[in-house]
Amino acid sequence: MAIKRRVLLGALTVIASLLTGPAQVRAQDWRAAYRELEFAVIPAENAEGVVGRYGPMMAHLSKELGVQIKLRIANDYAAVIEGQRAGQIHIALYGPASFARALKTGVKTEAFAQTVNEDGARGYYSVFYVRADSPYQTILDLKGKNLGLVDPNSTSGYNVPLYTLNKLGIDPSGFFSKTVTTGSHENAIMALKQGTVDVAANAWTDENVSYLQRMAHKKMVRAEDFRIILKSDMILNSPIAMLAQLPPDLKQLIATSFLEAPMKAPEAFHRITDGRDRPWAPVKNEAYQPIIELITFVDGLKKKQN
Repeated sequence: MAIKRRVLLGALTVIASLLTGPAQVRAQDWRAAYRELEFAVIPAENAEGVVGRYGPMMAHLSKELGVQIKLRIANDYAAVIEGQRAGQIHIALYGPASFARALKTGVKTEAFAQTVNEDGARGYYSVFYVRADSPYQTILDLKGKNLGLVDPNSTSGYNVPLYTLNKLGIDPSGFFSKTVTTGSHENAIMALKQGTVDVAANAWTDENVSYLQRMAHKKMVRAEDFRIILKSDMILNSPIAMLAQLPPDLKQLIATSFLEAPMKAPEAFHRITDGRDRPWAPVKNEAYQPIIELITFVDGLKKKQN
């Protein structure tokens, strides 16, 4: 009887391990290999602003995944691309053009979440700001003046502005006296405020949602001191992407944790979005094919100018 009991217990142990063991081992395996995950954001505002905006969400996601999510504020857009190429940045908030550039240059990254506007739209615009007290009414009034752009991998601050100007028959190298690359959206607006440039490209969603409005909220500038003289066609919203080579179980957990975060951690989500955006929505790489075509076009323009 004792032998039969031991045989039965042994059989039950084997069955239990078959039912639960592999999943547990897989989870233990990836947690052993990825004790810390790095989440990078593009440099849209100053470092203090980024930490304050994303810190609570990093804490929530760390709890959900069971490993620390470390926030990395990239020096520039290229740093995000190259960090993922090297496998050092596991998750990243891209701009549409920088994500398209990553895909175009062979970075193995997968979009899984996308920003959704307050009204349900999934897009924003590139605009050209001038100072409100300036005499300029159209972009054509700025011939011979200084243009401020953001970063070569910025969608709204570089690629779309060049594409928009090209549609108007304007070659920036010949039309403007000088083109200044400022590095971030906030820097572009500050360069305009200080008179370093006479017109600056930037991102804009609506009258209430823009980097200008964020800066005004932080008392860095007054929104009424600037006005828009040109607006682009709608641009697809930014994606959050993760390394394609991550373990499948980990990728699924990352996607689920992010997509559920607006409901599970609403205050942290509102901190990122200023309480205006809807929850992130699923998205795949294929959605950004038009942006790849856009940056390919702009690359061709730059080659012609050189």
